[in-house]
Amino acid sequence: MIFWWLLLLTSIGSWVLTGLLRRYALAKNLIDVPNDRSSHSMPTPRGGGVAIVVSFLAVLPGLNYVDWVSTPICIALGGAGLIVALTGFLDDHGHIRARWRLLVHFGAAAWGLYWLGGFPPLTGLGLFPEWLGYLCAAIYFVWLLNLYNFMDGIDGLAGLEAIIVCSSGALLSWLVAPDLNTWMLPALLATAVSGFFAWNFPPARIFMGDAGSGFLGLMLALLSVQATEFHPQLFWVWLLLMGVFIVDATVTLCRRVLFGEKFYEAHRSHAYQYASRAIGSHRSVTLAIGAINIFWLLPIASLVALEKLNGGLGLTVAYLPLLCLAFYYKAGDRQAQMD
Repeated sequence: MIFWWLLLLTSIGSWVLTGLLRRYALAKNLIDVPNDRSSHSMPTPRGGGVAIVVSFLAVLPGLNYVDWVSTPICIALGGAGLIVALTGFLDDHGHIRARWRLLVHFGAAAWGLYWLGGFPPLTGLGLFPEWLGYLCAAIYFVWLLNLYNFMDGIDGLAGLEAIIVCSSGALLSWLVAPDLNTWMLPALLATAVSGFFAWNFPPARIFMGDAGSGFLGLMLALLSVQATEFHPQLFWVWLLLMGVFIVDATVTLCRRVLFGEKFYEAHRSHAYQYASRAIGSHRSVTLAIGAINIFWLLPIASLVALEKLNGGLGLTVAYLPLLCLAFYYKAGDRQAQMD
């Protein structure tokens, strides 16, 4: 019961802090002004994701104190999260060149990996040298971190994705290992996001900003690896639950590289952005992606978690329709989206 009350207080705290951050953003003129690379049409304050960072990280020491979360996990999430959130906060207030941000991101990934003890799916099987496991894990962390930033482009999408993915991850972790506390951290992150989401649901009154989106991407990566330590199937589960974001962002990046574009520059050629323009509604696209998560990806992830379906096969089945949707909505094809 204590933990459930803690979740409620975390959500309320996030909601209150987001409101205060909105006042701060308006006072400091931290406003996202629409341009030809934006998906929104109204100037909107940004930086509300700091509420997610503060409300989540503030609870970690308490969970560690009562032995619900281990010290290495707290240090991994707290240290890496603070590094990324601070970099995003500074970037929201000014500008940090892409190469320096990338360097910091790899530093945060290295910190998290060190304290988590590596990447279990690769380092524990004896099939790969340990250094290769760390390298693959670092790339995985940095990609999730950045793709979450890329996918935070329409009202409510990044927040709803985090709530559904973390809630689903917590549920399946509990089903797989009910005697362990693996489910607590994703549940806590979901409630921290929910307070912000109340302000970000379309039409958004404040945006997440780089501090929040980068933090969420890295936390999801760290939680997926942390869960794998307790049950190998859970890594497949997290990849399945994050399928919409992974497929859209990866297809978009690959096509932009093939088209010879500067993939690191801001753009609006993701499938979800094209869909929001074609449909004319952020809310409809956000809710549709939420429905895909709940009614398509979660059932497949459940079968994988309960070992009724092979992880690789489940990933193939789940991702194929998502790939079709990405190409249907012209992910990464900027010229086609302009026609």
